[in-house]
Amino acid sequence: MLRAGCSMAVEGCGIGDWEGRWSHVQKFLERTGPFTHPDFEPSEETLQFLLETCKILVIGAGGLGCELLKNLALSGFRHIHVVDMDIIDLSNLNRQFLFRSKDVGRPKADVAAEFINQCVPGCNVVPHFKKIQDFDASFYRQFHIIVCGLDSIIARRWINGMLLSLLSYEDGVLDPSSIIPLIDGGTEGFKGNARVILPGMTACIDCTLELYPPQITFPMCTIASMPRLPEHCIEYVRVLQWPKDKPFGDAVGLDGDNPEHVQWVFQESLKRAAEFNITGVTYRLTQGVVKRIIPAVASTNAVIAAACATELFKIATSAYIPLNNYLVFNDVDGLYTYTFEAELKDKCSACSQLPQKLQFPPSAKLQEVLEYLTENASLQMKSPAITATLEGKNKTLYLQTVASIEERTRPNLCKTLKGGNTKSSLWCSPHQPEGERTDEAWSSSGAHTHCGVCGEARSQ
Repeated sequence: MLRAGCSMAVEGCGIGDWEGRWSHVQKFLERTGPFTHPDFEPSEETLQFLLETCKILVIGAGGLGCELLKNLALSGFRHIHVVDMDIIDLSNLNRQFLFRSKDVGRPKADVAAEFINQCVPGCNVVPHFKKIQDFDASFYRQFHIIVCGLDSIIARRWINGMLLSLLSYEDGVLDPSSIIPLIDGGTEGFKGNARVILPGMTACIDCTLELYPPQITFPMCTIASMPRLPEHCIEYVRVLQWPKDKPFGDAVGLDGDNPEHVQWVFQESLKRAAEFNITGVTYRLTQGVVKRIIPAVASTNAVIAAACATELFKIATSAYIPLNNYLVFNDVDGLYTYTFEAELKDKCSACSQLPQKLQFPPSAKLQEVLEYLTENASLQMKSPAITATLEGKNKTLYLQTVASIEERTRPNLCKTLKGGNTKSSLWCSPHQPEGERTDEAWSSSGAHTHCGVCGEARSQ
């Protein structure tokens, strides 16, 4: 019999295992088959490892995260942590099936964990209503495998950098025991992808950064002085006016999931649009710009989450050869899947540990450098700060993250580089997670850029 309100739970079973509960899993782990790994040895101990020892981290408790938690819990994984910084919105309920209308306004991680713990006897999901950046290396080191259901390239790059920073080398040889596999899934409408990353061995997130669509950005000069689109007005309020006005207090950042915050941005955007005779600013558009909303379809989430959970099961049990290493799914017109091997990038800004040299003509404006750093497919920096090192002293040319400095340095964006007779060189060094980076003091004259997500760069 099923308990009312929880279709996955079995009445009277408590937290123990009943006869035949894991028979579907045992069929994969206690016998060989035509698709099993050549080195796999059937054993009852593998199932016990899943049930008692294997520790999984799920990043994201949204459309993919809900599916992942359900799949993993029903596959025998009992020690799961879930991290998500969002709260439940009414619009989530059509596809994030662990949530109900009574949960609106509560943290996604908390509600998802409660649902799984209640409905799957013996499973222990530990929620964390935090940003992934709030945890240090020791937190991530405890997990056997990490699986992501994120809607942010920035967050993907951060966890990618964290896992790379956990790798250990002895005499230049990678210690396999320091590798924490990363399984990443993503969806957009009727399209999706799943990939398996073995940090230090296979292509990382940054190796294939050009596969991700760059997040929409607008030239700072345009949104500050000559807005032409409703999005320009919204972006002006989001990037420049919010940090300056601090409408909800000094320490309160803009939260796209807070209706009061979005409403304030909406009203201020309407005022700015009226100043420049721009129409089209709506509350829905404001939400889309502030939250960088990506369309989601429940069926696509289910397919990609199933693929991710399957790959996690393969890696955790060593029973089957895992995906090598990138799966593309598309059911816009019919049904299409394609698998290919993403290759390590020799000059990857994350895993190669080699600096990258970029060159600009002296006639290039600082705005052009900024746009290149943020829009280039292989860099996609977020809010890079540009600093010149002149005669041993650092001078900030542009810094977006501090409102007062941004306003003071904004005129520099229209100025040209003066770094040499023929060209200026820019060095981008490998990025590390925030809090793990060791800043380097530049000795050469010129300009360097620094990005809290993507790394550091300098020109000489």
